[in-house]
Amino acid sequence: MKVVILCGGKGTRMREETEYRPKPLVEIGGKPILWHIMKNYSSYGFNDFILCVGYKGEMIKQYFMDMYWRNNDFTLHLGGDRELEYHTKDEEKWNITIVDTGIETLTGGRLKQIEKYIDDKEFMFTYGDGLSNVNILELLKFHRQKGRIGTLTGVNPISPFGVIEVEDGIVKSFKEKPILEDKVNGGFMVFNKEVFKYLPSEDCFFEQEPIRNLAKDKQLAVYEHNGFWVAIDTIKDVQTVNKLWDKGEHLWSISE
Repeated sequence: MKVVILCGGKGTRMREETEYRPKPLVEIGGKPILWHIMKNYSSYGFNDFILCVGYKGEMIKQYFMDMYWRNNDFTLHLGGDRELEYHTKDEEKWNITIVDTGIETLTGGRLKQIEKYIDDKEFMFTYGDGLSNVNILELLKFHRQKGRIGTLTGVNPISPFGVIEVEDGIVKSFKEKPILEDKVNGGFMVFNKEVFKYLPSEDCFFEQEPIRNLAKDKQLAVYEHNGFWVAIDTIKDVQTVNKLWDKGEHLWSISE
């Protein structure tokens, strides 16, 4: 079963980092966000990935081409055939298909381009900038129970602002960045191949017309997740998650 990950956006809200590299390669605890996402899927037995690259996509290609020597100790013998002698064997048993889906392509267009690589009835779908401890197997089980074309993971985001509770024009209390009651799409999704029928021939945002039409046809389920979830949109988000990692609070990782 394939895991499709969108990795092609420009990450304009994180220009301090994304001016030099694509957002999925921004590091958390010394490893790219993308590595953390793939590691979690792998922990549940999902090892076949399709990466939809675009902006600075060659850097993502290069990262995985170089990943083995990056993650291991070795001796390079420069005489003769320049043999590499590895002293550690830290490796992932991943199959990775990297597809250049264009620099300016929208999310629906990126998904449409990889349809030919989906050879199973179902596939996982997510973004290259979200971290969560969502139980992928429970998500898949829920998706199959509901029997719909797609399933989103619904999460309650934390408000970026403190809120004021007012009564009769007087401040009653302050709440510092409360958890909002409304749910948002947490980005960890499962779809049947029928979803491609909802993608128009022209480029589009997947989160607009396709998703709305799925909902209109009652073909979209929501798996509720109440655990850890964060979307890494700004440099402040990167700093916050790195602080958690440095304190040993790897809240999105089940592989440890």
